[in-house]
Amino acid sequence: MNNTRLADIAAQAGVSEATVSRVLNGKAGVSPATRQAVLTALDLMGYERPQRLRQRSNGLIGLVIPELGNPIFPAFAQAMEKSLIQHGYTPILCTQEPGGAPEDEFTEMLLDRGVSGIVFVSGLHADTTARMDRYTRLTDRGLPIVFVDGYNEAIPAPFISPDDRLAARLAVQHLVDLGHERIGLALGQRRFVPVIRKIEGFQQAMAQLLGLTDVDDLIQHSLFSVEGGQAAAAALLDRGCTGVFCASDLMALGAIRAARERGLSVPGDVSVVGFDDSPLMAFTDPPLTTVRKPIGAMAAAAVETLLEEIGGSPAKHVELVYQPELVVRGSTSSGPLVNR
Repeated sequence: MNNTRLADIAAQAGVSEATVSRVLNGKAGVSPATRQAVLTALDLMGYERPQRLRQRSNGLIGLVIPELGNPIFPAFAQAMEKSLIQHGYTPILCTQEPGGAPEDEFTEMLLDRGVSGIVFVSGLHADTTARMDRYTRLTDRGLPIVFVDGYNEAIPAPFISPDDRLAARLAVQHLVDLGHERIGLALGQRRFVPVIRKIEGFQQAMAQLLGLTDVDDLIQHSLFSVEGGQAAAAALLDRGCTGVFCASDLMALGAIRAARERGLSVPGDVSVVGFDDSPLMAFTDPPLTTVRKPIGAMAAAAVETLLEEIGGSPAKHVELVYQPELVVRGSTSSGPLVNR
């Protein structure tokens, strides 16, 4: 391996080139943690490990995610894949696209491959109208599974979730602090658990902060996409909203488009808050104020919980809830009352 590659790997692993050389040549004097950091850097940068450093995989892990169009899901997948590789497991990524294979087909394929466990991200488990026996069949056969985003009482398995109610509260509090009183909520279809929870948080915040108990006309359902956000925000703007909280960053980008189509500026006339803090949201125009979903912590918890099950610990029917945080950027500013 040439010096340029050694330098790249050393920088990625945070060690010296000499340490990288010792690891690659199987020399002593390197701690297990440092050795693993070098091997992980090698894998992440796409370099092939020397034959003597290749280890047999501890097993296959299925990662079933909705789609790659929303940047939050590739971020989730990447975080979980990195953690699994560090633990010696081989991830199999299954991505659901419109017109592609449904979740159940992916599950059967993964079972045929003899996976050691499966992580489902924002799957049918989050849909209150879907049948849950597709999952109880897996737990009945003893397959370790973990769910991310969405909770269902009928499935005896661990769940990893953000605090969706708090997310709505943080967004509403921020907009109220800026002087907005007509605040709208744009989100997906009501049958999904995260949607239900965000509505509950929004209703509670609007009642506590603004004394509004009937906010149905300030809630607009659509699709979790730029176009969906644009349609939902258009309806909310027509109802006089000056602040809009969107249940995804993509929807928020659509809301900004809807405002501009009406000749309104963001944040001058309309303030927009997203949810997720997807990659690149700091570089949009304007940079997006959003409620950050703790992707790293949630991904680590999903992998750790799954590996505990694989290691023999009994599956716990528990929901681990992680706190989001408000990230203030350039898409929110003072409301109309403050501007006067």
